Amino acid sequence: MEVQFIKVNPLTRIVLDEEVGKSPHEIPQQLIVSVGAKDDQPVAPDRAALDAPLRRRDSVTTLTWSLAKDAADLGQTRALARALDVNLTLHAPYYVDFFGSQEARARSLRQIQWSTVLAHGLGAPLTVTHLGFYGGGARADSIQDLTNIAQDMSVWMKEFSRGGVRLAVEPSGHPDVFGSREEVLELAHRVKGVVPVLNLPHLAARERTNFEEAAQLLPVVDEFVRASGGELYLNFSGVEFYGPGEFRLTPIKRGQVRFDPLAEILADRDYNVTVISSSPLLEHDAMYMKLLYERALGRRWAKRHAPPPKGEVKAPGKAAKPTPKPSRPAPGKPHSAARATARPARSHARRPH
Repeated sequence: MEVQFIKVNPLTRIVLDEEVGKSPHEIPQQLIVSVGAKDDQPVAPDRAALDAPLRRRDSVTTLTWSLAKDAADLGQTRALARALDVNLTLHAPYYVDFFGSQEARARSLRQIQWSTVLAHGLGAPLTVTHLGFYGGGARADSIQDLTNIAQDMSVWMKEFSRGGVRLAVEPSGHPDVFGSREEVLELAHRVKGVVPVLNLPHLAARERTNFEEAAQLLPVVDEFVRASGGELYLNFSGVEFYGPGEFRLTPIKRGQVRFDPLAEILADRDYNVTVISSSPLLEHDAMYMKLLYERALGRRWAKRHAPPPKGEVKAPGKAAKPTPKPSRPAPGKPHSAARATARPARSHARRPH
């Protein structure tokens, strides 16, 4: 399950008297994501500061989030996910702009860092994000700048989470936003720790293709598998094209890209894959994709275990022993097979307690 951290409502304030001496994780009804010196500006999260007791005149940045009110809520969700065998990831806020104003760049960086704090609290191994718009200069310069930004974020994430959370970058469905197939794969190749996400509706809108055939889609899937070290993390939903890019995400049955070719590929090969529903009908389409995948598995099983055609000559081997003719029963005695079928079947099921 991918947790969507979409709306960010931060508040930076001075530590209250009753909070002095307590760890940020112990403060009830306050989701604290960073601690700094007395100031009204948020600072980058620091693992040591978040684990240390709060001091007078410290400032804290808290978030208002519907999923969790404090660190205890994050821990409870993490424990519940493990108990139910549910893997969690977290998607950072959608709007990212590293080439706008200084304030926009700082906000974009902080939002991804705060997302990492929440992902670490949830036990989620990935923070999924876009990298935002290209700059106003040459496209190659923008890509290099974004590569450097991704490098810095990946290093910071590794240090903060002690290797527990990695940066996952997905393609964009708009040509003016970083994230073509080649750019995402090249970024994963250049920056250690970056996981490329195969967001198929975004990619389909950007490349103006419906991926109707499994043979057309298979090379794309294999590229992302190789770039991510054998694992595959992908998002799917319906999508509508408009102009040079994506208009909107839709329910799968209404979109211009079908899940069936992807289900066929995933069922036919032993991928280590996570499929995330990003559809407006989130849970419904997650179950719909599961149904299509199980149908594809059923077809594969039937194909591999189909009986040989009638009259097919078997490979030479040991000659089979001739089947003896059944002996005719003695007069007045029923045949043994008839006796066996005449008996009622015995149930081996246990009686309910």
